[in-house]
Amino acid sequence: MPPVIQDIDYAAIAPPAMLALAALGVLFTDAFLPGRRAVVGYASLAGVLVTLAATVLLAAGPPRRTFCLPAGGGCSYVVDRFTALVQLVMLMAAVVVVLVALTEVRDTRLPAGEFHFLLLAALSGALALAAARDLITLVVCLEVVSLPVFALAALRRYDGRSSEAGLKMFLVSVVSTAVMLFGISLVYGTTGTMYLERIAAALARPADQIAGPVAAVGVVLVLVGFGFKIAAVPFHFWAPDTYRGSPIAVAAFLSVVSKMAGFAGLVLVLVVGFAPYAHVWGPLLAVLAAASMTAGNLVALRQRSAVRLLAWSSIAQAGYILAPLGAAAGLHGEAPRALVAATTGYLAIYAVMNIGAFAVVGFVGRDADLDGYRGLARTHPLISVALAFFLACLAGLPPGLAGLFAKIVVFRATVSAGYGWLAVLMAVNTVIGLYYYLAWASRLFTPSPAEVSAAPVPRPVAVAIGVAAAGAVLLSVVPQLVLGIAPV
Repeated sequence: MPPVIQDIDYAAIAPPAMLALAALGVLFTDAFLPGRRAVVGYASLAGVLVTLAATVLLAAGPPRRTFCLPAGGGCSYVVDRFTALVQLVMLMAAVVVVLVALTEVRDTRLPAGEFHFLLLAALSGALALAAARDLITLVVCLEVVSLPVFALAALRRYDGRSSEAGLKMFLVSVVSTAVMLFGISLVYGTTGTMYLERIAAALARPADQIAGPVAAVGVVLVLVGFGFKIAAVPFHFWAPDTYRGSPIAVAAFLSVVSKMAGFAGLVLVLVVGFAPYAHVWGPLLAVLAAASMTAGNLVALRQRSAVRLLAWSSIAQAGYILAPLGAAAGLHGEAPRALVAATTGYLAIYAVMNIGAFAVVGFVGRDADLDGYRGLARTHPLISVALAFFLACLAGLPPGLAGLFAKIVVFRATVSAGYGWLAVLMAVNTVIGLYYYLAWASRLFTPSPAEVSAAPVPRPVAVAIGVAAAGAVLLSVVPQLVLGIAPV
């Protein structure tokens, strides 16, 4: 039998490949220009911006498929509208992360070369994950995202909290990967393939032709593995301490880019590969969604640290994102696509809102509690208005119309699927979330008990906040840019 030689579409794989080359370039720049932190940081930013421009051009073209088996046997890498949307949002968030990191690396004396190399390496894995269409590629891309983040979280070598953050994330990731690999082995054993499209075809066969219970266990274990990655309850316990101990730029990356990559992989696995077993994973996801939004919101009520509040808020937001997927259990035809599109739209809008809030926290300081934001409106009115806008978006209140549209779409999708109990729980949790978002926002306009000097805003941080605010305003005006998109 002659060897099978696969054609490679280099345009399709250009975004992650460009970032990988940029990561190497940053590392060599740091080696040959030691002590030039600003040069290394701006080289990293340039790499992200060039990749963003290439991704925009790729998104404007037709769908692309590469690393394919002959005769329509399946493809490992597919660039469609879903992939393009996820990659664009992750790159926009990465621009904000790098801008925040420019100041943080300078002020905290973090090793610039290692920091930006690891950041770009993790981002390249996240971009590739959004296009992966077989289980091996998915797992490899997940590890490419996770492994650099361990080091990033623990990069403050002499900070005990940073070491704890890296260790906790490492241990959780190892466990989640082991669980996921065991589930994948069961799925492969029952279907005989790793390609998601072919897995769906195999799982759709009559139960007497496959080991149905074994396949169901495999599906559940893969879902549990992703549950750790997206910090959904009860797999969330690592997130608050990891966010609190990491540098702000790393916490922002974890909360937005890494979480978005995990959700992208989860959506692809469930919708493209495990769709015939929606009756297995749908009810489980509905329970996870309910537990995540409830636990996240209730614990966030008691937080006084801004970073920990955002950590628990991101756990609650994961519940809203999961809700439409859980409601897709018993639906067929176009209805599941509408539910998946609701999840995708909410995920994109959440990323823009949350990255903006982290950018403001990066300016105020990692260790500041909520009372430390008192009087910010007097010393930095534009920064306080931006943060209030981001919090309004996260709460789903006007003028944060992007968050309002996202919540309406998710509510409507969940109700239309017949999951009224989940929609009611979402409504209750939305009211709970209003309290702590408004409590934080109100502090911005409350006079500080002590005189506070107006510290200058570093230019990179100001640009980062402006980019995030522009994205939130854009999605408030034209939310259809990210709504209605699902993987093919």
